[in-house]
Amino acid sequence: MNHPQDEAPGNEGILPSSRAGTPSLPAEGEILPSSRAGTPSLPGRMPSFRAQRERMVRSQVRCSSVFDERVLAVFRDLPREDFVPQQFRALAYADFGLPLPGEQEMMTPSLEGRILQALDLKPTDRVLEIGTGSGWLTACLAQLAGEVLSLEISPDLHSEASRKLAGFSNISSCCADAFDWSPESPFDAIVLTGSLPVYDPRFEQWLNPGGRLFCIVGQPPIMEALLITAGEPAARKSLFETVATPLANAQQPDPFRF
Repeated sequence: MNHPQDEAPGNEGILPSSRAGTPSLPAEGEILPSSRAGTPSLPGRMPSFRAQRERMVRSQVRCSSVFDERVLAVFRDLPREDFVPQQFRALAYADFGLPLPGEQEMMTPSLEGRILQALDLKPTDRVLEIGTGSGWLTACLAQLAGEVLSLEISPDLHSEASRKLAGFSNISSCCADAFDWSPESPFDAIVLTGSLPVYDPRFEQWLNPGGRLFCIVGQPPIMEALLITAGEPAARKSLFETVATPLANAQQPDPFRF
């Protein structure tokens, strides 16, 4: 896929990293401090998007124990700024979740890196993504795997992401509710980009033998990222703790069960 020429985002700057809350946009013309503590802010234009991608890899993604060079190469090459909502373009490489329409959220680069590393995708893998969102993780999956099918329940998000992903020949997208859908054939890897308040076993049943499912299970303030490997029995590995927006229509816990 041909990427647009990198450009600098002007004087809008990048906010310090934050994993909670919605970012505040800088005032017009305002230059904000560097996103890394102890680094002086400099007047004039901010670094190019390409330079910001490299800084994201070095200061955020690798620092989150993502060392898979295939994943890091994709992060260096793929223009994240082309996938974030236009009003947040200057914040594309900050390590916090960016708001998407419909009260959804674009995951942080460091979390997306950990997901891709955990899935350990092969060029022949057939992947299902549940929750297309901005489409950036979809594009990353397509760079690492052979084929990607992505489901998105929001018509608006599906339409916008489909437009941005039009240049990828190995991506198919569908506007559908994953909880009212079933695949025609199994997958080698599945990733849920939203959390499950209660674990739902249906998704691991959509895997080929040895296939991998990444999901985030639980409720705030702490959720558990899991890697499920299909088999008899299935293997479950706890990866790390995090927080993610729940998938629409996911099962909720019984409020009367303790």
